[in-house]
Amino acid sequence: MGIRVPDYIAKLQPYPPGKPLEELEREYGIRDSIKLASNENPLGSSPLALEAIQDHLKKLRFYPDGSCFYLRQRLGQRLGVDDASIILGNGSNEIIDLLIRTFVQPGEEVLMSEPTFLVYRLMTQAVGGSPIQVEQKLFAHDLEGMAAAVTPRTRIVFLDNPNNPSGTVIRREEFEIFRQQVPEDVLIVLDEAYMEFADPASTMTGLEYLNGDPPVISLRTFSKAYGLAGLRIGFGVMPPRVADYLNRVRQPFNVNSLAQVAALAALDDEAFLQETQKVVREGLAFLFKGLAEMRLRTFPTQSNFFLIDVGFDARTVYEAMLHRGVIVRAMSAYGLDHYIRISVGRPEENQRFLDTLKEVLAELASSNDRD
Repeated sequence: MGIRVPDYIAKLQPYPPGKPLEELEREYGIRDSIKLASNENPLGSSPLALEAIQDHLKKLRFYPDGSCFYLRQRLGQRLGVDDASIILGNGSNEIIDLLIRTFVQPGEEVLMSEPTFLVYRLMTQAVGGSPIQVEQKLFAHDLEGMAAAVTPRTRIVFLDNPNNPSGTVIRREEFEIFRQQVPEDVLIVLDEAYMEFADPASTMTGLEYLNGDPPVISLRTFSKAYGLAGLRIGFGVMPPRVADYLNRVRQPFNVNSLAQVAALAALDDEAFLQETQKVVREGLAFLFKGLAEMRLRTFPTQSNFFLIDVGFDARTVYEAMLHRGVIVRAMSAYGLDHYIRISVGRPEENQRFLDTLKEVLAELASSNDRD
């Protein structure tokens, strides 16, 4: 007797994971490669976080604090919210999963942009929900179109701000108009994983709209600005009544103890955060200048990554770059067949990227001329 699985699970296409850096180097026969594909922190991890991890290693025989008590308190103080409004997760991805599993039933709808973070669609499909995608305008959320797409079956709206993969942000005026058009029983989720890189004067955050209807939820992470991606820790800030439901679904001990102590220490590492922001700003300016000299189309960003129209098949460019030890992200999975996305690296990595891309594009152009 064969196993039985719901049709909506059988049709799922898994999130495409990258191979470990060491395996890519072995497979392609390369050394000293650089990875600019996953929007990771170019400086590494918060030194205070690393020190806290080292200090905690002798306590690993104990279960972690299932309520993340100290971290929730510290976040509440930092953000000016009641700690009952905060849910910690195994990355902000887990909060996305919890929201969908808690509030979406089979056949109900989750609204999102296209293109956007792939996980919203995948997790919606995993519960038998219907992902409704509204095409962006100039790589920015079409909030007017999204408001028109809300139906009585809509349960959640996901807006990543800054947007992944474009790095664009939502202006406060347009969000306020959008919010007034959304029914009170629909959750608006602002995924703010890259908010530390955005200009506060140009956008808004979910924290400004925490109390009211429809409910607004802000998602944050320690993966990017604090360099703790490998520990998987993120959090959501939401009305306490919403947090209460998520806590009923959340697994006990979902955030490991090393992640908790590292995040707690990282919050006090203001010097590391400021240096990260400085390196990203300077790196973006350097990269945009170099790409402009190559006459390539780029797009403004308020994150630590951006899109480049390379004019050739993105997978072909990705493979050619990879053979030279420079790992970028081909955006074919997002329907952007001629685009790559890169994250800012250290100055020497940024220069190597520009040199390698110039070489690859010249070879592809020469090959096309011969054909």
